[in-house]
Amino acid sequence: MHKTELFIDGEYRPASDGNRFERTNPVTGQAVTSAAAATTEDAEAAVAAAARAFPEWAATAPGERRRLLLAAAESLRGRADDIVLAMKEEIGATEAWARFNVSLAAEMLVEAAGLVTQIKGEIIPSNRPGSMAMAVRQPVGVVLSMAPWNAPVILGVRSLAAPLACGNTVVMKTSELCPRTHALIVEAVAEGLPRGVVNAVSNAPETAAELVETLIAQRPVRRVNFTGSTRVGRIIAETAARYLKPALLELGGKAPLIVLDDADVDAAVAAAAFGAYMNQGQICMSTERIIVTPGIADRFVTAFAEKVRSLGAGDPTEARHPLGSLVNAEAAERVKALVADAVAKGARLIAGGDGRGTMLDAAAVDGVTPAMRLYAEESFGPVAAIIRAGSLDEAVRIANDTEFGLSAAVFGQDEARALEVARRIESGICHVNGPTVHDEAQMPFGGVKDSGYGRFGGTAAIAEFTELRWITTQNGPLHYPI
Repeated sequence: MHKTELFIDGEYRPASDGNRFERTNPVTGQAVTSAAAATTEDAEAAVAAAARAFPEWAATAPGERRRLLLAAAESLRGRADDIVLAMKEEIGATEAWARFNVSLAAEMLVEAAGLVTQIKGEIIPSNRPGSMAMAVRQPVGVVLSMAPWNAPVILGVRSLAAPLACGNTVVMKTSELCPRTHALIVEAVAEGLPRGVVNAVSNAPETAAELVETLIAQRPVRRVNFTGSTRVGRIIAETAARYLKPALLELGGKAPLIVLDDADVDAAVAAAAFGAYMNQGQICMSTERIIVTPGIADRFVTAFAEKVRSLGAGDPTEARHPLGSLVNAEAAERVKALVADAVAKGARLIAGGDGRGTMLDAAAVDGVTPAMRLYAEESFGPVAAIIRAGSLDEAVRIANDTEFGLSAAVFGQDEARALEVARRIESGICHVNGPTVHDEAQMPFGGVKDSGYGRFGGTAAIAEFTELRWITTQNGPLHYPI
């Protein structure tokens, strides 16, 4: 079993009271990680360390920040084998998903390195003679980052990279489900950075609420970023609001993929299967609703069922199956319950649905209606709901008939028409003739409605992690009324 500690002020240390918690392998049930369980005193120490490191890091020249972030990308790539093993053992990830995580996360660090000279202001014309007015962006201070388990390297690095590029210091609260994976990325990013610029605390699940509030409440913490479920995101938002701390939230999804009557069926099937079942459907952008229009519905369903039947699950350590394990037994039971509810209410299981334990084969359910839980609830598992729309307008209405709004897709060979449909969908992200699962380091990433607010990625992240200040120099004659 691997042991991980807290990382505070450049040092690894146990929790102040010595407490620890264990993470078990979802496939074998064996304990694979023993992690330090931080106390509120540890949380305060981590923020204090970040606050001490902030002035020097904020004043570090852009070129030096760029050099260190590029070095962090190489450091992360160098730990790929250890990270892959940790992801397999802690969350049941496949080799392909784990290695993709490392690859994209390294690209995010490279992109962040390029941001350091994109943090720009402007000169604003002033009505006062002799006055020069400037809008200036400056680092905010300490940023609290919280990333989930499902894409732990991508989302963990994303929570750190832009804040660091903007000159902030960071305290990361790691996920209780993958503490070793997150510890490895912190180790990679922090290598070469001054003490206290990056800090990390891990916590036992039962202390999460108290620890998060303690972290948010600390005066030096000026920004919060959180990626995770909408349920927890609401709690983070409410807590941050009480302390008047701006929060960037990327939350749940129920991504629709609309198949128009002129779509390339083979292309739509391939994209829908990738979007629905990559990482066992445990991605915020996963294709959970496939909305088919008249004229193509039957052809698509037949072809999609054939594809789904080829997507079996197995032990990720064997690397012999396209799908691996769900994160825990509760997740597997939830997926099976959603399928059973839909079938009991008249839907048809057209493919898949088998499996053992936490390893479920891909499943597709046709004829899903609003009466079924699968229509509205986020499944976060390897099941896709096929919904038959009576018209294009009804397809758009169904796509928008959800509390979520993160990612979406539209397939149709008339790109002008497909683009017009895309514009009508209420989502932060939409792809024409591409899968709902698509991320690039330089793109503005985030959702609308209950999928959160704010944007990670590229120059969009600069606004999230800097303060915009108005600064003037006034040299002309001034007149005061008193």
